[in-house]
Amino acid sequence: MDYQFKAGSIPLLVSMPHVGTDIPDDVLAAMTPAAVDKQDTDWHLVRLYEFLGEMGASVLSARWSRYVIDLNRPPENTNLYPGQDTTGLCPVDTFHREPLYREGRTPDQAEVERRLQAYWKPYHNQLRAELDRLLAQHGRVVLWDAHSIASHVPRFFDGKLPDLNFGTADGKSCDAGLTDAIVAAARGDEHYTIAVNGRFKGGHITRFYGEPANGVHAIQLEMCQSTYMDENAPYGYRADLAAQVQPPLRAMMQAAADWGRA
Repeated sequence: MDYQFKAGSIPLLVSMPHVGTDIPDDVLAAMTPAAVDKQDTDWHLVRLYEFLGEMGASVLSARWSRYVIDLNRPPENTNLYPGQDTTGLCPVDTFHREPLYREGRTPDQAEVERRLQAYWKPYHNQLRAELDRLLAQHGRVVLWDAHSIASHVPRFFDGKLPDLNFGTADGKSCDAGLTDAIVAAARGDEHYTIAVNGRFKGGHITRFYGEPANGVHAIQLEMCQSTYMDENAPYGYRADLAAQVQPPLRAMMQAAADWGRA
C-alpha cells in the first residue's frame, strides 16, 4: 500500500503527506547518503496526533519519503512561492542544499512522470475519495494538512520559525470562521508562538482542495519540531514535550471538528 488510511465518522480529514520514510530500492540506488538520513521528514506526526482515532477523524498518511516525490507539490511542479526558494516535486537537494542524487542520476521527466503515476496519484485519489465521502455524509468537511519542520532552516526563513504556523492561502482555502476558531483554541495555551499566513500559507493540498464554496475548508498547520522532538539525528520523539503540546493541539482539532459539524 502506498499510504495508510483510516476512515472516520466526523467531518474532519487529516492529511500527513510528509511523514513517509520508505524509499524504493530502485530510487535509493541513485541517491546519496544524505537521502538515507531523511532529515526533512515530518517525523512522528502520526504518534503526536494519536488522539485522532478516538475523535473519529479520518486520517491519511504517506508511506513514501518526500525525497521520492513530494505529495504537497502540484503535479506540474510550479513554485508555490514565486520568487522564493523551495524544493520541487521530485527534490534534488535537502533543505540544507545537500544533493540527494549521485552525479548524473537525477530523475529525468520520464522518471518524474513514472513517480507521479506510481506514488503521487494513489495518495491524491484517496484524498479526493474521502473528501467526497465526507461531503456526501455531512454537507461540508474540514481538511487539516498536518506538517512539521525544523525551527531553523536558513534556506527558507530567517531566525526561528513561530511554533505554530497556520496557512489558508491568505484566506482563500477556508471560511474565516474556521480559522478564527482554530487560532482561538491555539491561543488558549500561551506557551506557543503563532503565525497565520506568514512564511507558510499552505501547500498544494491546502490550495487545491480547499474550496469553501463547495463545502471543503482546508487549513495547514506547520509545527516547529522543537515543540515535540529532538531536531538533530536520530530525531527522537520527546514524550515530555509532546505531552505539553498535545492538549492545545487536540483543542485545535476539536475546534475544527465542531466547526465542521455546525
